[in-house]
Amino acid sequence: MRIATLKSLVSFLNGEAVENIDAIKAEIEAEINKGAVAKAEKAAGYDTAWDAVREAFTHTTTPLTVAEIFEAVEANLPDGFTKGKVQYGLTHNWADKIVKIEGKPNTYRLA
Repeated sequence: MRIATLKSLVSFLNGEAVENIDAIKAEIEAEINKGAVAKAEKAAGYDTAWDAVREAFTHTTTPLTVAEIFEAVEANLPDGFTKGKVQYGLTHNWADKIVKIEGKPNTYRLA
């Protein structure tokens, strides 16, 4: 956000007449929402990845490691979706849909 916008906003809050209040409002709204598109795209990527990961579990009853899951689904993942993102998804985004089996290495199965 520009300094001029912030100064105008302070003037407005101090009760002074400000002519560009609509522009100030628009700039503040843009600042508030600037990460919303990226966040929505990231969430959609994890949703797409979950479909692929869930499919990998349907072909086996044996718990799988992150490496095995990634190898099985790599071709079906969104562009730029790494093994680390699969692991993050398993431990954060999809934790209620899978069961983590502690070990060296950890393995996972559907809940």
